[in-house]
Amino acid sequence: MSSIDLKDVFFVECEDLLVAMDEGLRELEAGSTDPETVNAVFRAVHSIKGGAGAFALADLVNFAHKFETVLDDVRASRIETNPTLFGAFLVAGDHLADLVAAARDGVQTDPSASEKAIAALNMAGGQDDAPADSVEISAPVFAPLALDLDLPLPVTGPEGRNFRIALKPKDSAINAGHDAALLLQQLAELGTLSTTIDASALPDATAFDPNKSYLGWTADLLTEHSLAEIEEVFDFAKDDCELDISEIEAPVPDLPPLPDLVEPQDTAENVIAEVSELAPQPVKAEAAKSKSGSTAAPRQTIRVDIERVDRLVDVVGELVIHQAMLSEAIEQSGLRIEAEVERGLDQLRQLSRQIQESVMSIRAQPVKPLFDRMHRIVREASAAANKTARLITEGEMTEVDKTIIERLADPLTHMIRNAVDHGLEKMEKRLESGKSEEGVVTLSAAHRSGRVLITLSDDGGGIDRDRVKQVAISKGLIPASADLTPSEIDNLLFLPGFSTASEVSNLSGRGVGMDVVKSEIAGLGGRVSIASVRGEGTTLTISLPLTLAVLDGMVVEVSGQLLVLPVSSIIETLRPEAEAKHSIGTGDTVLDVRGTFVPLIDVGTRLGFREVTASDCGSIVVLVERDDDDCLALMVDGIRDQRQVVIKGLEGNYGHIPGIAAATVLGDGSVALILDPSDLANPSSSQRSALQPVAAE
Repeated sequence: MSSIDLKDVFFVECEDLLVAMDEGLRELEAGSTDPETVNAVFRAVHSIKGGAGAFALADLVNFAHKFETVLDDVRASRIETNPTLFGAFLVAGDHLADLVAAARDGVQTDPSASEKAIAALNMAGGQDDAPADSVEISAPVFAPLALDLDLPLPVTGPEGRNFRIALKPKDSAINAGHDAALLLQQLAELGTLSTTIDASALPDATAFDPNKSYLGWTADLLTEHSLAEIEEVFDFAKDDCELDISEIEAPVPDLPPLPDLVEPQDTAENVIAEVSELAPQPVKAEAAKSKSGSTAAPRQTIRVDIERVDRLVDVVGELVIHQAMLSEAIEQSGLRIEAEVERGLDQLRQLSRQIQESVMSIRAQPVKPLFDRMHRIVREASAAANKTARLITEGEMTEVDKTIIERLADPLTHMIRNAVDHGLEKMEKRLESGKSEEGVVTLSAAHRSGRVLITLSDDGGGIDRDRVKQVAISKGLIPASADLTPSEIDNLLFLPGFSTASEVSNLSGRGVGMDVVKSEIAGLGGRVSIASVRGEGTTLTISLPLTLAVLDGMVVEVSGQLLVLPVSSIIETLRPEAEAKHSIGTGDTVLDVRGTFVPLIDVGTRLGFREVTASDCGSIVVLVERDDDDCLALMVDGIRDQRQVVIKGLEGNYGHIPGIAAATVLGDGSVALILDPSDLANPSSSQRSALQPVAAE
C-alpha cells in the first residue's frame, strides 16, 4: 500500500475521531461531570496528533499538542472547569477539524486562526497568553539516534507508578515510517522518563542496511497515568515493534530535562532521504481488556471503495430486471410450468431480494455524522448574527443512502443558516414575547412511507407573510394584484433571487439560498415544503427516497399505460360505491372511507392521459399515505402485479415531471413511470401540459 493510500486511511480515521471529540465536547458543554467524557475527548485529540506526527503534519501536531495539554490539565484537576473553558474547547475542536481538512486537501491554513484558538484556551484555562509549545517533527526513520547518549526526556511529576517499557522496532517499522523519537516523546508527556539505548545489534558501516532496524530502547517511566494510557501511545505502532510494558517497584531517579526530540545525526541523512516519503498505517487496538483481564472480541470491519459498491448496486439492479424478464417470458410462453421450474423461479426471486437488501444495507449510513456537523454551523451562524442558539437533533440513527447523505450537507447548511438568521428573533424580542433568550433549532430524521423525512424547525417568530409578499412584488416576482394563499406566500421563499434581508451579511442578503436548496433536493428525487405559524416558528421538511436503487412496487394500469406505485406508501385497495364519491368546490372530489373524507384523484386525468374520467374508468381506488401523515385516494383502471423494480432517475436526462418520481424497466422490456403520490396531490402537478402516453412495446 502506498503512502498516499495510508494517508487516506488516516483521514478516514480522523473523521471518526472528530465525531467522538464533538460528542464529548457537547456533553461537557451540557454539564456532564463524567471524567470518562474528558478522557474520550483527550483520546480522540491524542490519536489525531499521533497519526499526524507520523505524516509530519506539523501544524496539526502542534495545535493538537496544545489542545491535549489543556485537556490533560482538566483530567488532572489542575484547571478548574467553567463555561468559558468549554466554549474555548468547542472553538478548538472546530479549528482542529479545519486543520484536518486542510491537511487532507493539501491547502494552507491561516496561522492567526490557530493563535486565536490557542489564546482562547490559555485565557479560559487561566494560563498566560503564550504560544503553544512547538513539537518538532523529524523525518520518520529508525536510523541511529545519538548512539553514545542515553535519552532523558521532560519531567512532569515526582509521584506515581513506575513502569518499564522495552521497545525494539521490527524491520517492518522502517517501511511503516514509525519514529521511535516520537513514541518516546509521547511517553515523556505522561510523566518522568529516562531511557537507555541498546545499540549492540548495530553493524559497522559496510554492513549497514537502511531497511533494517538495529536499535532498541529501555525506558523507565514514573507516571500518574494508567497502563491502558501508556499502551495507547503505541496503538499505531505495536504491530511493528517488540513491546513489553511491566510495572516495577524501584523508584525512578530525577533527571534533568533535555529537548523534546533528539535530532538525527548527519550520518543518518541518506537514510532519512530514502524513507522520508514512507508513512505508517494507523492501527486500532484489537481489543480492550476489562478489569478482570478478559479480552472482548473486536467487531470485524473492512473499508471498501464506494465505487465498487456502486458497481455492485448496478449489477444487482440488472439481476432484478433479468429475473423479472425471465418470469415474464415463461409466463407468456403458454407452456406448462413444471414444479421444479416454479420452485427454481421462486428461489431466484428470493435470492435476488436478499442480495438487493444486503447491498442496500451496505450503502445505508446513519445521518448522525451529518447531523453532528450541523452543531458547528449553528454555533458559527449564531455568533455571526449575534444571537444565542442551540441545536437539538433527533433520529440521528436513521439510515439513508450514502449518496444522499453526502449531497445533503450543502442544503442543510443553507437551511440552518436561514433558520438562525431569519427565523430566530433577537434576544430582546424573544424576552418580550415570553420566550427564553436562547433560540432552539431542531433537526430530525425519520422513515415514513418508503421515504426519509428530514425536518428542520425553529422556535422563532415565523414568516412575516405581508413582508414576504411586498418583497416579491417589489422584485417583480409576482404581480401586485396576486391573491395568494398563506401556503403560496410561504413558497415564494423558494423563488430564485428572493431575499428579505435588508443588507448583505456573511449569512444572507445576496438572494441565493432557498432556491438552491430546492433545486439540490429535487436533484436527489426529493422535495422540500415549508410551514409556519406567526410567533411560533417555521418548519422545513425534506422528503427523500429511501434508496436510489430498488423498491417494491405495485404495477397499475391507467388509460392503457402501466405505472408503478411504491408498495410502502399503500394502505389498502378498494372498490368504492358511487355514492361514496362527493364533488366539492370547483371540480375537486373526495371519497368517504368509513366516515373519513379523503381527497380523490383520477391518476389518468391528473397526468393528462385523458381529459375526463369515463364511466368504466377509475373503478379501483388505491389508498396511499402522504408525507404529512394524511391519506390520498388514487383512482386507477386496474392492478396488474406486484414486483421489485429498479429505479431509473429522470432528472438528468429529462427533468422533473410533477407527480412522477422516476422510471423503471418492466419484465417485458417496456418502460413504466413510478408515481410520487404526495406530489400528485400538489395542485401544481396538474397545471402543465399533458404527458404523452408511452407506446407499449
